[in-house]
Amino acid sequence: MNITSDSIAARLAAQPGMQRVPTQKACVFQQRRFVAPDLAADLVSLIERDRRPSTIADDNGDAYFRTSETCDLAADLPAVKRIEALLSEVSGIDPAYGEPLQGQRYAEGQEFKAHTDYFTPGGRDFDRYCALSGNRTWTFMIYLNDVAAGGATRFKVLDKTFQPEAGKLLCWNNRLADGGVNHATLHHGMKVRKGVKYVITKWYREREWRG
Repeated sequence: MNITSDSIAARLAAQPGMQRVPTQKACVFQQRRFVAPDLAADLVSLIERDRRPSTIADDNGDAYFRTSETCDLAADLPAVKRIEALLSEVSGIDPAYGEPLQGQRYAEGQEFKAHTDYFTPGGRDFDRYCALSGNRTWTFMIYLNDVAAGGATRFKVLDKTFQPEAGKLLCWNNRLADGGVNHATLHHGMKVRKGVKYVITKWYREREWRG
């Protein structure tokens, strides 16, 4: 990758208002009010317009494992350009290493059961998704709205749960310094109990993104 995981973590830690979870198992950060309300509203509108059922890699046969909807966000849209610039600035990661921005929508009762964002080495779909650009190294996720009830993101191994708050950034390293995957980043997008949850997600790879 173009810069090391340690240098990304150091850059994040230096950002005003950034908070790091006190654990040695993973680099996990959050920053409240990272995205302005007007930008969040624009992204919600885009997700509503183009959402489709979400899918998963290495399908385990559980039809209820991931029940959200997904939206691919075109890079030339003004709102997408704005958020991409914010993410590049805060992370210091070359945009060439990033996957296209993606949005997710969770209605009442929808969830994404405990999973990792990296692709499991040796998994059925590993070569399909990682042959060109390598595995995922970092995840940057932003909650776009407040949720009436539920919808938290729970990291079971870290014993840490994050509540959705409009504009809040949550990010973590999927890759260890030795190149291995970080099992401690197992996380659960918990069921929305009341209302709707909107998030956007940006994943970065080991090599430049080639689709």
